[in-house]
Amino acid sequence: MEANEHIKCLIIGSGPAGYTAAIYAARADMKPVIYQGQQPGGQLMDTTEVDNFPGYPSGVRGPELMADMENQAKRFGTDIRNGWVTKVDFSGSKHFVEIDNGKHIVSADSVIIATGASAKWLGLDNEIRLRNLGGGVSACAVCDGFFYRNQDVAIVGAGDTAAEEATYLAKLCRKVYMIVRSDKMRASRAMQNRVLETPNIEILWNSTTEDILGKDGVEGAIFKNSATGESRTVDITGFFVAIGHNPNTGVFKEFINTDETGYILNTPGSSKTNVEGVFVAGDAADKNYRQAVTAAGTGCMAALDAERYLASKGIH
Repeated sequence: MEANEHIKCLIIGSGPAGYTAAIYAARADMKPVIYQGQQPGGQLMDTTEVDNFPGYPSGVRGPELMADMENQAKRFGTDIRNGWVTKVDFSGSKHFVEIDNGKHIVSADSVIIATGASAKWLGLDNEIRLRNLGGGVSACAVCDGFFYRNQDVAIVGAGDTAAEEATYLAKLCRKVYMIVRSDKMRASRAMQNRVLETPNIEILWNSTTEDILGKDGVEGAIFKNSATGESRTVDITGFFVAIGHNPNTGVFKEFINTDETGYILNTPGSSKTNVEGVFVAGDAADKNYRQAVTAAGTGCMAALDAERYLASKGIH
């Protein structure tokens, strides 16, 4: 690749990790440039109320939180740009990054990958419509379960995350329907036992979601039993999807080590990847916590690691 521009610190992604990295990098005079990616603001742009981010005692809407972070990054001089990364070359000491299928190519002394992950959805029309309305469809029980205290909800999934989120919801909600596609769960035996021993969780085995009911918010759902062919309508006010996430890391895989799912592997206790000068922050490397506040924390780590790296190379 031949670059049109050279950048000291390039940040790829504009969620809490990317913007926090930018705030720290800009204050350290690293002159960071952010490319926002295909979803500026990240997953929080799909979130209505955020009640668990420190500093907002009355809560904040996801898009407002991201606007605040963006404005704070701009205040310190971050260059925030539209565009997404379509190709990289991390084979040399300079890191080359192609933007928008070759419309622009930059080289960078340091790169912070903060591309996040995308929740998997069932793909039902009403699921997406109600999710976009903030009407009771969520992919994060830990984020949104509080809003359904003493109500009836459903959660779709059969792995460890689904089992953990079902038991979490069961502490808050009156009733939790757990929708499992087959006649067994994929979760570990310990997690399965926790679900089975929780009295207010009802597992609907061999079941798939036919539809989610409600105009402005979830009012119910229809589940079909594949073994009997029967459909069942349940009254619920919250619908949680826990069928996994896809890390947005495919463009880096030729150079950056990932696990079998695609999450970037970092050196424990740091944000360093296997490529010198390339760092990772947020959900692109985190399949355990996936919270805005943990993403922000690793964004700080990545900026500090990048600053130390640049200093060690005598790049000022």
